[in-house]
Amino acid sequence: MPRRAKELSALEVSRLKRPGNHAVGGVTGLYLYVNEADGRSWVLRILVGDKRRHIGLGGYPTVTLAQARDKAREARELVLKGIDPVDKRREAARDLKVRQASRKTFEEVARAFIAYQEHSWKNTKHRKQWSSTLEAYAYPLLGQMPVDAITEQSVIAVLEPIWKLKTETASRLRGRIESILDWARVRGHRDGENPARWKGHLDKVFPAQSLVKKVEHFPAMPVTSVPGFFKKLEGVQGVSAIALRFLILTAARSGEVRGAEWTEIDLEQATWTIPAARMKAKRQHRVPLSAAALAVLRDARVHAAATGSGLIFCNSKGGQLSDMSLTAVMRRMGMVAVPHGFRSSFRDWVGEHTQYPSDLAEMALAHVLPNKTEAAYRRGDALEKRRGMMDAWASHCLSVSDHAR
Repeated sequence: MPRRAKELSALEVSRLKRPGNHAVGGVTGLYLYVNEADGRSWVLRILVGDKRRHIGLGGYPTVTLAQARDKAREARELVLKGIDPVDKRREAARDLKVRQASRKTFEEVARAFIAYQEHSWKNTKHRKQWSSTLEAYAYPLLGQMPVDAITEQSVIAVLEPIWKLKTETASRLRGRIESILDWARVRGHRDGENPARWKGHLDKVFPAQSLVKKVEHFPAMPVTSVPGFFKKLEGVQGVSAIALRFLILTAARSGEVRGAEWTEIDLEQATWTIPAARMKAKRQHRVPLSAAALAVLRDARVHAAATGSGLIFCNSKGGQLSDMSLTAVMRRMGMVAVPHGFRSSFRDWVGEHTQYPSDLAEMALAHVLPNKTEAAYRRGDALEKRRGMMDAWASHCLSVSDHAR
């Protein structure tokens, strides 16, 4: 049986100067190696299976005698379990390199997320809004942080300075950060709960948007003023004015009208079918066309003929009208209301001046029914019922009563 080495004290170890290996005791096989330049380091000599290993445990005095003995004991326990400490250390080093290679910053993940998702966004404006808010508010603080190191406090630090001053922007930014971090987790770049989630989390830190800033609705034209305005609009030249007339008669959104194509129109059935990809709710929407709406399309065809564009309402180069083109028409006519407000005018007309049910109006506006049970059971789109309502709305728009002059 080999002789057990004397267990040296810390003071005795500090006095070891002669080059070579010095057994320090306490753990079998633990040595302090002193080289010719008086450099000193810890070595554990141990038999692993049929291999003799010399395992470095760190330099002295950075690693103290007590720490060296603890490391030596841990290594011996691994050997007793059939684990080679050297192989385990190499595996840990490889794993670290893999993790470091795959570790992404928040900005890297955010840009990758946008690149993957932008095809599902309806227009370039939405992509620009995503990028601009992240660049202005998130990247300065989070951009270079490893995405797996982002915590609740990191997110709060981004949102807190702007929550009360720019509440809507802050709220959208929070949602975008949450989406990016969710994506990062699924892609394997981080683990755990999302620190940007709202319900049951950040809602305990920040007041709700509705409590901070009063919701500002789009300025809408009073129902009784629509006929008089429509009469004046008929005298305005230009494709934007024609598009605005079509928007009013169909109660559609500006983007739906400006992106409308001739292939979506069925003149025989007097129907405009908007594909799901262009709808806010991502569901196909059919619009019954009144005689007045069909007359507007005839005017539009005259303007579009020269361009050869597939768009119904196109600019001189055949491209889509800008999102401000219809608003500009109303501004030149001295109106405060905006094109989107005509949807509100239509809804007010249905509720206050007709007997049509409210859910029919909501379907005409392509709104998702608030009653989920009712929405689940409603299979059709009540197209023919809506046709009578849209004909009546067109009659209202074309009637110039005394109080509308």
